[in-house]
Amino acid sequence: KQGGTSGAMRVNLNWEVRKQFSGWARKLGRPVAMHDDLDLDLCCLYELSDGSKGVVQALGNAFGALHQPPFIHLDGDDRTGAVSTGENLTVNLDHQKSFRRILVFVTIYEGARSFADLHATVTLQPQYGAAIDFSLDECTVPSTVCALALITNTGNDLVVQREARYLVPERGVSPQRTVDYAYGWGMNWTPGRK
Repeated sequence: KQGGTSGAMRVNLNWEVRKQFSGWARKLGRPVAMHDDLDLDLCCLYELSDGSKGVVQALGNAFGALHQPPFIHLDGDDRTGAVSTGENLTVNLDHQKSFRRILVFVTIYEGARSFADLHATVTLQPQYGAAIDFSLDECTVPSTVCALALITNTGNDLVVQREARYLVPERGVSPQRTVDYAYGWGMNWTPGRK
């Protein structure tokens, strides 16, 4: 799918904590929160035309920058799903020539072992063209990371390719490293924290 080459491309992650009747609450007729500690993170790996590589994510406060490299910015970290605007990643398309490739992905930081039944959605809105929507609860494997879209610079345009690929990290391997391996980014990773 063709993207625009100026302005901004926005990616939005939003989720809500579902209420469900369970245990004593079912008997008392009161809903209790499921996944009340759920924390999802919108992230991206990037490779710039000068060969530099990196990650934009809340982990390690790597929020990026919109008007200087990497020209990608994450607006914040919604740790509960309670922020109505969710998490937003913006790509500055005025610097289209600076990008070689960008991989947008979502990780489960805590609160669940799979995206199944989390009621999370991602919308990728190119500058021009139709929005690309993802419903993350289509997951059928124990995945804590989902590669959403690969954005590639063809020289004349940025091409957005829908991935919707649920990856299952090996024991002891981070979701970020799992995405890196799957897409051949070749980065060195160290543990981070929020």
